[in-house]
Amino acid sequence: MSLSCQASLFSLPAGIHYLNCAYMSPLLKSVEAAGVQGLLKKQNPTVVGHDDFFNGPVGLKESFGKLINAKAQQCAVIPSVSYGMANAFANIPAKAGQKAITVEGEFPSDYFALHRFCTDNGVKLEMIQAQPYSAGRGKQWNEDLLNAIDSNTVVVAISMVHWMDGTLYDMETIGKRCKEVGAVFLVDGTQSVGALPIDVEKFQIDALIVAGYKWLMGPYSIGMAYYSEFFNNGKPIEESWMNRLRSDDFGNLMDYEHQYRPGAARYNLGESSNFILVPMLQKALDQLLAWEPQNVQDYCENLSLPLVSFLQEKGYWVEDPAYRSKHLFGFALPENMDREKFMKRLAEKNVFLSLRASSMRVSPHLYNTREDVNALIEVLDSLG
Repeated sequence: MSLSCQASLFSLPAGIHYLNCAYMSPLLKSVEAAGVQGLLKKQNPTVVGHDDFFNGPVGLKESFGKLINAKAQQCAVIPSVSYGMANAFANIPAKAGQKAITVEGEFPSDYFALHRFCTDNGVKLEMIQAQPYSAGRGKQWNEDLLNAIDSNTVVVAISMVHWMDGTLYDMETIGKRCKEVGAVFLVDGTQSVGALPIDVEKFQIDALIVAGYKWLMGPYSIGMAYYSEFFNNGKPIEESWMNRLRSDDFGNLMDYEHQYRPGAARYNLGESSNFILVPMLQKALDQLLAWEPQNVQDYCENLSLPLVSFLQEKGYWVEDPAYRSKHLFGFALPENMDREKFMKRLAEKNVFLSLRASSMRVSPHLYNTREDVNALIEVLDSLG
């Protein structure tokens, strides 16, 4: 199906051009209402039953599983990417002398978790460098990454979409290569899941970690993770009573059940039933499933066509289409451009983007219109 603009479902103020979902998504009205309802529920604890501690996370896992083609019991509720990555890296066996692979400029939470893993295990960290901004950059980056994965590789940890410029990585080919050499494949889906189709089975992903406040359209401080069966007997970084078998039997909690609930439940954060954030994220996931990620991609691609054409005509670097996500992409600013003046002009015109290193990041969504894109084009055109 083809989606029309969904701005009426959001509460964004009139007169702003928010092309910055990669920074933080605005809240859907339905998500906002769920948060208010959850907050008010705490006024009267007598309406919070035993089942309320468990039903919310179960619903999130079912919805998230549908979004990424995973079994619900292999999904977990997490507070952040760093938490989700810590659980994964804590359960990957490694030998001194092996190597771990990531890409240049990977998001800091991923890099620091990987760096600790390498330091603790005597593993060599190999970062695959990007070529300078030019034609064929994404293709070459993917090829260099694949060529680096060999029998000495213990783990590959990357994002599906590079958070600074939207470069796409070939998940299916990388996942296949990891399995061929016995490497664990970890993916940060924060800048992709919800706006770009992903299939953890097809891509043979071992762990997928996603913050909730960007393309999942949820609140801050909650996210979702998928852990394949590779992690089913692992040791979580914290021990929550809720993650044990029969923990819903409040009358017998002092029996101290040591066995975990099946699948990835052991990796849920403590207090995963958060009565405010969980219903908010649930409403967001419901909407994403109704929209379908491919339709978000198609809408963003069509919306951005005039901007991409303008940038190419003016000589700005933009990644080749086959290696450029449509919901998040960057363009390189000319060296002679006055960046301070450019950012000031954007602010004057109420155009919101993010500057990441030398790349200006554009990240539209279904609430954006052609007017938003034209506002950015006008600012660029005014600077010559």
